[in-house]
Amino acid sequence: MNKTVKKIWNGITTVLVAAVVLLAVLLVGVRLAGLQVYTILSGSMEPTYPVGSLIYVKKIDPADLQVGDPATFVLNEELVVATHRVVDIDTENQCFYTKGDANDAPDASPVHFNNLLGKPVFSIPYLGYVANYIQTPPGMYIAIAAGGVLLLLVFLPDLFDDDKKKRRKAHPRACGGRNE
Repeated sequence: MNKTVKKIWNGITTVLVAAVVLLAVLLVGVRLAGLQVYTILSGSMEPTYPVGSLIYVKKIDPADLQVGDPATFVLNEELVVATHRVVDIDTENQCFYTKGDANDAPDASPVHFNNLLGKPVFSIPYLGYVANYIQTPPGMYIAIAAGGVLLLLVFLPDLFDDDKKKRRKAHPRACGGRNE
């Protein structure tokens, strides 16, 4: 492989590896910073959190929750997670009431403080679609295969260079009429 092609190849694979690392940090690595990642699956919080957004939720104490804050919480016994805005807080009964920004009426049931997961701190539109897709079997297989192909692309130039070096050692060139 000539030097120009190898430089271009290395540049492309470096960008691809950086993109994969960035995606991994955005999807999983943020947990090291104490954030949980959730995907917005309904339009109840639009336009604040559009469908398909990935939200990053920081755990907070229920006492720090204020009316007007968005809150992420466990909605029911099936462990469905929702993010809606807090419209009222009942500290005596340790619960709060919520409403989706796009909904006309508040949610029917209060949310107990124990069900609070945290408060969204930021979101990335559309990245939730990717996160959801790679968590299902077809997407997971494609992600694993793409990782394997990426590894192959990174090491492919080195494989060809090793073959050239081996051929040079096996067939040394004459230099000035002498074999070295």
